[in-house]
Amino acid sequence: MDYGNVISRSFEYAKDALVGKWLRWIALIILSIIQAFTLFLVPLFSGYIVRVLSGKTPAPEIDQWGKLFVDGWKLNIIVLIYALPAIIVFLVLGGVGLLGILANEAAGGDAAALGAAVLSLLGGFLLAGLVAIIVGFVALFAVLRFAHTDRFSEAFNFGAIFSHIGKLGWGTWIIAVIILLVLAFIYDLVVGLIILIPFLGWIIALFLNVAFVVFYTRYLAQVYEEVPPPA
Repeated sequence: MDYGNVISRSFEYAKDALVGKWLRWIALIILSIIQAFTLFLVPLFSGYIVRVLSGKTPAPEIDQWGKLFVDGWKLNIIVLIYALPAIIVFLVLGGVGLLGILANEAAGGDAAALGAAVLSLLGGFLLAGLVAIIVGFVALFAVLRFAHTDRFSEAFNFGAIFSHIGKLGWGTWIIAVIILLVLAFIYDLVVGLIILIPFLGWIIALFLNVAFVVFYTRYLAQVYEEVPPPA
């Protein structure tokens, strides 16, 4: 896969979607703010993300508000379901550790017992993080399949998901995600400096954040479409 070309085309897509289309850009900023302040209860911005992930070209319009809302909630639910394994691991191991710490304090404190409880808590964090990383690679692809098929159930069609990743190549997919994470890290550093600009920094950051979301969702859509999906 020519990752450089995918990045370049994604950048052009985001530029064409937003530059000169100020009403769309501002509308997406407003939707992202509403989504953040409602804690994703009004996920219209996520609904738009689903449209970009579906591979629509050129960039889709902001319309069919009901579908935006429903797709946003479908995305919320898919992400939550895929997060459950990591949450359960942490609650089980981390919960045991936390209960051990509390019980140790109530019993007057024992260094060995406290150490074991702390290790259990840390182990819960680490194992949950490892599970989240492993599941995350599958979850991203599941979201892309949902967006492309417009069917919620396809996010859990594991046979098709693993078959598609296999055709693309696990190494190709993992490298694509790692590249995106590196780009996100660089972007965060740049935006972190921009925010330091008095007043204007936050406004510029709002515009850039929306542009980056359009960029990376288009990037993921292109990687997904690199090979034909299974039926």
